[in-house]
Amino acid sequence: MLLRSLALLVLMALCGQAVAQGAKESAPVDLPPSQLKPGEFIWSPEAVPAGPLVMVISLDEQRAYVYRNGLRIGVSTVSTGKKGYETPTGVFTILQKKKDHKSNLYDDAPMPFMQRLTWDGVALHAGRLPGYPASHGCVRLPYEFARRLFDVTTFNMTVVVAQEAKHSAELAHPGLFAPQAISAGKSEDDVPRLTWFRAYQWYPSKSPAGPLTVLMSTADERVLVIRNGIEIGRARISVAPGASAIGTQAYVLLAGDTGQPSAVVPSRRGLLWQSIPMPGYEAKPGNTLDPALVANIRVPPEFAAKVYDELAPGSTIVLTDAAILPQTTGKAMTVITTEDEVVPATTPAR
Repeated sequence: MLLRSLALLVLMALCGQAVAQGAKESAPVDLPPSQLKPGEFIWSPEAVPAGPLVMVISLDEQRAYVYRNGLRIGVSTVSTGKKGYETPTGVFTILQKKKDHKSNLYDDAPMPFMQRLTWDGVALHAGRLPGYPASHGCVRLPYEFARRLFDVTTFNMTVVVAQEAKHSAELAHPGLFAPQAISAGKSEDDVPRLTWFRAYQWYPSKSPAGPLTVLMSTADERVLVIRNGIEIGRARISVAPGASAIGTQAYVLLAGDTGQPSAVVPSRRGLLWQSIPMPGYEAKPGNTLDPALVANIRVPPEFAAKVYDELAPGSTIVLTDAAILPQTTGKAMTVITTEDEVVPATTPAR
C-alpha cells in the first residue's frame, strides 16, 4: 500500500511537471487552435520570415496568437489570471525582457523568458498550464513556446489582451489574420471593396516597401497580398475541378531565376522557390513551385504580373485549403485592414 501511494505521488509529480513544461515540439500547423490541449502550441515562423510582430491574447479562449506581417505564425494555450487576480485587458507593449527572472511579489517564483507588459507585475512567461485561468495576473505560456517567442520579439512589440465582454469578437477570438483594430490604424474606407464583378484590386502604394506575403486559399478561391501587415491586393482565383487537397504549403523566394519562362507569368522569367517545412509537413524537393499547384490554380494574368513585379528574395507564398473570408469563417477570420467583400444576397457564400 505504501509503495502504491509513493508510486502515485511520483506519477502525479511527473504529470504536474509535464503540464508545467508543456509540449516540446509544435503541433501540426493545420490543427485547429480549439483542439490544442493544455501546454500545446503551434509555431511556424518560417512561413513569414520578416515583418512586424503582434500578439493577441484571448481570455475567453485561453489562447495566445502571434502574427507576423499580418499572418498568424503561432498560437498557444495559456493560463491567465484567476478570479481576484484577473489579467487586465487592453493594448500593451513589451517593456522589459529577461530570460531568467524571478517574481518580486511571490516568493521569488521562477518566471522563465519573462516579457513585462506592466510595471506592476503583469508579464508573459513560461509556467504551469492547467487548462484554466490560474495565475496571479500574468500570462503563462508553455516553456518551449515562451522560449521561441522570446527569441523573436523586440521591445515595444504590441500585445493585445482581449475579452468578449469588453471587445469585439474580432479581438476576443482572433483568427488567421491580425485583427483589423490593431493593424496600422487603417479605416474600412481606405481600400475599396472587391465587388462580386471585380476580378482583383491592387494598391501597392498603401505600403510601398517591405516584405511581401502572398496567401492563397483554395477553399475561398482567393489570393491576398500583404506587406508590413497591410493588405495591398487581392484577387479571385479558380481551382480545377477534382484538384487534390494541398493542406498547407509555404515557399520562400530565392535569388536568381530558372532561365525559363514563368509558368504563371509567361512574359517573365521563372523564379526560384524553396519549399519550407511546416509542422506536420515536410519540405518538397526542387526549387520551383509544385507543378500540380501551378496547373490546378488559375490567377488573373494581369494581377499575377503586378504581384510578380513586386516580388523580391525573401518574399513568401502560403497556400492552404483553409478558408479565410469572413463569409466562410465568421468574424474570427477578419482580414487585416480591408473590409468584408460584397457578395450578393442571392449568392451562397463559399
